[in-house]
Amino acid sequence: MQRAALFRGGDAQMAAGDLGELLVPYMPTIRVPKSGDRVYKTECAFSYDSPDSEGGLYVCLNTFLGFGREHIERHYRKTGQSVYLHLKRHVRQKVPGASGGALPKRRNAKLFLDLETSSDLNSDDFEYEDEAKLIIFPDHYEISLPNIEELPALVTIACDALLSAKSPYRKQEPDSWEEELQASKHAKTLVQLDNGVRIPPSGWKCSKCDLRENLWLNLTDGSVLCGKWFFDGSGGNGHAMEHYKETGYPLAVKLGTITPDGADVYSFDEEEPVLDPHIAKHLAHFGIDMLQMQVTENGLRDNDIKPRVSEWEVIQEAGVKLKPMYGPGYTGMKNLGNSCYLNAVMQAIFSIPEFQRAYVGNLPRIFDYSPLDPTQDFNTQMAKLGHGLLSGQYSKPPMKSELIEQVMKEEHKPQHNGISPRMFKAFISKGHPEFSSNRQQDAQEFFLHLINLVERNPVGSENPSDVFRFLVEERTQCCQSRKVRYTERVDYIMQLPVAMEAATNKDELIAYELKRREAEAARRPLPELVRAKIPFSACLQAFSEPSNVEDFWSSALQAKSAGVKTSRFASFPEYLVVQIKKFTFGLDWIPKKLDVSIDMPDFLDISHLRARGLQPGEEELPDIAPPIVIPDDSKVDETRLSYFRRSFLVALDIDESSVMQLAEMGFPLEACRKAVYYTGNLGAEVAFNWIIAHMEEPDFAEPLVIPAFGEVASSGAAALGAVGLDNQPPEEMVAIIISMGFQRNLAIQALKATNNNLERALEWIFSHPDPEEEADPALDTMDMENNANANILAETGSEGPRIRDGPGRYELFGFISHMGTSTMSGHYVCHLRKEGRWVIYNDLRVCASERPPKDLGYIYFYHRIPS
Repeated sequence: MQRAALFRGGDAQMAAGDLGELLVPYMPTIRVPKSGDRVYKTECAFSYDSPDSEGGLYVCLNTFLGFGREHIERHYRKTGQSVYLHLKRHVRQKVPGASGGALPKRRNAKLFLDLETSSDLNSDDFEYEDEAKLIIFPDHYEISLPNIEELPALVTIACDALLSAKSPYRKQEPDSWEEELQASKHAKTLVQLDNGVRIPPSGWKCSKCDLRENLWLNLTDGSVLCGKWFFDGSGGNGHAMEHYKETGYPLAVKLGTITPDGADVYSFDEEEPVLDPHIAKHLAHFGIDMLQMQVTENGLRDNDIKPRVSEWEVIQEAGVKLKPMYGPGYTGMKNLGNSCYLNAVMQAIFSIPEFQRAYVGNLPRIFDYSPLDPTQDFNTQMAKLGHGLLSGQYSKPPMKSELIEQVMKEEHKPQHNGISPRMFKAFISKGHPEFSSNRQQDAQEFFLHLINLVERNPVGSENPSDVFRFLVEERTQCCQSRKVRYTERVDYIMQLPVAMEAATNKDELIAYELKRREAEAARRPLPELVRAKIPFSACLQAFSEPSNVEDFWSSALQAKSAGVKTSRFASFPEYLVVQIKKFTFGLDWIPKKLDVSIDMPDFLDISHLRARGLQPGEEELPDIAPPIVIPDDSKVDETRLSYFRRSFLVALDIDESSVMQLAEMGFPLEACRKAVYYTGNLGAEVAFNWIIAHMEEPDFAEPLVIPAFGEVASSGAAALGAVGLDNQPPEEMVAIIISMGFQRNLAIQALKATNNNLERALEWIFSHPDPEEEADPALDTMDMENNANANILAETGSEGPRIRDGPGRYELFGFISHMGTSTMSGHYVCHLRKEGRWVIYNDLRVCASERPPKDLGYIYFYHRIPS
């Protein structure tokens, strides 16, 4: 067939037979989107190009992934897929009417793409028109749409289904998470025991272990227990679920989520989050007056006033004409609905050179070696976001004519700038019950969540999160015997308490409080806010002071005793992250934020907090473990198993979408489940390689059996652990320790020394700074071959976590501020120092800062001053 050019519109058309013949070779590769398929027709997988972009968006008719003009060739070369649907939205100025104004509005029948209308274009002056056409690579043949009569039926159906497909982020839309919840069948008839339990507003911990996070209050008996573990290693030991299995009490509420609007309630029986229409009554049973939480301190409801007006104005620099900033490093991020915490953290992260080099510097390599579905690859999405923020491609100043028109209209709307981190948020929050919702979150918790993912997804030999990592030396002393124990742990954030008692304006605060109460009683306007002024030195002093250790067991006395603990820096990080602990609960269960002003220094020296280790004259506590109380063997096994489940890198929750992808290829379902499990939920492509390597094995299609983690010794007190081949520690436990920054041979040595007890192995590593070297070179060779991260070595050349120790002198370069009364509400803004001046990043708005509120920050970022 003579292949002539295909024309747009109707100037010339190929015969129906010619179009059919042209598409025949590609028909086997064209798929019709099914229920559950994610169709990315609004955003490129590698960039922030969209149908609004100059080059439009190319959507593959096989994978349903979208690609901008710069990246479509990469996908074609990698997959061989040739047929794409090209989508383009044209924006045109409306033709003026007879009176000189725009023509009257009418329904635009030319819009068929599920896109957001740009908020910075006046709909009275502009109109939109969507265009779709088929593109066949590599010759770029174009077939205009619609061409229903000329195209084969399969192609027409596929194009129609793709165009009508819903957004893959539909669950991320505002309020959709709450709307999906159904009232629990147990809510109305829930039985609550009259056992006198009262829940305090703070200080909770699991009644079966020492965890103090991810805690759930059982609404029947008031038990406070930890939740399940998550895929990223966070979470709990699953004691709340165990309690349900033992008692059958079905409903629990997550502590820390109780707000005026409700709380997070989970039904163990229904196995899903639910609504409890009677949650206020159920909480009141345990002394939590939820209805009082709707009332602020001045007696007015939160929605009747704008709380802390001055704080909002000061932090966002309201009332000051700020100069917009454009170009590389000055790109804003769209707020997706309470996603400002993510925006603020990512702006700070990608202002750090190590993260810029790791992701943007390695961008071509990351993109070239990304999996077949780059939307599900952490490093690809980090590189995409970093390039979007730093390239300047999405932060361009308006043309001179546009600027003049904008000034004449006295409008200050953002231009065609900024990126929407929708794909990034969908991936990074996948599987996490908090960040996957559209509720406001704690920026500090998201920072740690991000670092966790960076640790688990190394980029070559460089791990940019090394710049935050430091070692904390904890000195615990028995108050009775005066003996001490020194331990070390890894941390990424320095948490500073707020020393309210050290306020320098106490008289003003007392006078303000009296005036405020008088105004409330007389229902007069409140006086101007007086904020407590706290010296930074007082907060630093509070950080360094000893704290009491609850439930301290003294190995010297072999009994519980009073103990105190002090913390010091065993190493100083390259970048120091400081969190001000502003959030707490009042005795009335009303969430409170300490509205304080702290004179954070531009230059910080914490050299005096350097750890000194065991001092002359100090006597160490004996290395004796507390007695283990074992009710019965089965419960011990389940308890230990839940601990390992929490720590396990390879989650027992198997990615069913990857399993189904493999099963659709014709492989046995159980084999697919094993492939996904043993490759750590890294995606269908990696699991496919596992299948090819193991399909000849006799048990290939046998059901997946989760390996046991150990057996209880006959005495009931022996450590639990799995034993690998040739008496080697199980690979899963080795991987857990390696992910924490330790070398492989040290992980194996520690597990061997502790009978494969993961918890004791970590303690062993810190108590043996100079372990003996392995003498078996064959074992070393095997370890190196089996370890994908074997090239990650400690920079100091010694065993242990990779750290970048140096002087403890720092300079401030950024801070994240929070406005509002709780981390579960309000707004986040980021200030960064760039090119000698401060810049405010307020979602899409990026401007030169005139009055950076350094005293009102929540999280501060310091970089080390070179010696």
